[in-house]
Amino acid sequence: MEAEMSAFAALDVPQEQTAICVVNVSGRVLAEAKVATCPDAIAGWLAAQTADVERIGMETGPLAVWLWNALAERGLPAVCLEARHANGVLKMTPNKTDRLVARGLAQIGRSGWFRAVQIKSRDAYVTRASLTARDKLVSLRASLENEVRGLPKTFGVTSGKRLGGFKRRAGEIIARDLAVSPGLVPIFEALMPVWRDVLARIADLARRIRVIAGSHQTVRLLMTVPASGRLLRWQSSRRSMMPDGSAARRVPGPTLA
Repeated sequence: MEAEMSAFAALDVPQEQTAICVVNVSGRVLAEAKVATCPDAIAGWLAAQTADVERIGMETGPLAVWLWNALAERGLPAVCLEARHANGVLKMTPNKTDRLVARGLAQIGRSGWFRAVQIKSRDAYVTRASLTARDKLVSLRASLENEVRGLPKTFGVTSGKRLGGFKRRAGEIIARDLAVSPGLVPIFEALMPVWRDVLARIADLARRIRVIAGSHQTVRLLMTVPASGRLLRWQSSRRSMMPDGSAARRVPGPTLA
């Protein structure tokens, strides 16, 4: 590839092989290739083509965070393009092969007509993963409780409201009320240990999240605002769950803009 003052590159990133396209300032394609979806392979190929890459564009996607961080650590000017915005431009491409998508992304990166997405730190994504995992476990807990409440209704056994909550009532159903249908006992005995384990995992993640929140300067600053705990909890989710698995109380208030 002939020497150029500056160049713009783009990546189309499937799981196994990444399509790369490099264009010059006037939009002419200088080089194209497919390499393994590996930061070292991508960086090595780009270094062999040109020493001056002004921008390396790629769409948001499952591998974008990992690849962006890896390329940034190698000193490459990676930019993550907002996928919906890029897709609006790429709709004009008649055939969306990996090579043509990479070429289109390179032209978008060269022109500057794109919306860059901010990539957060790895620690931020670990925190997000913890919150996501806890949310999934809370949903699983609710699903298991609904099953335990719903299965015996066919046999006239209702959970109702009992002092001591769901755990005590489920124990009463297994020990006494399922005499009308002993075949359900093994099913309940299989579900309840899973429910207890899920509840314990929710509590573990909740403790981890509280530690992270307590060490986060922005969170600590927000909590100094009077009534901020209730306001932020209500704003984030009207149907959030407390660390012990019980439903959070709704906090009335106006709709936030």
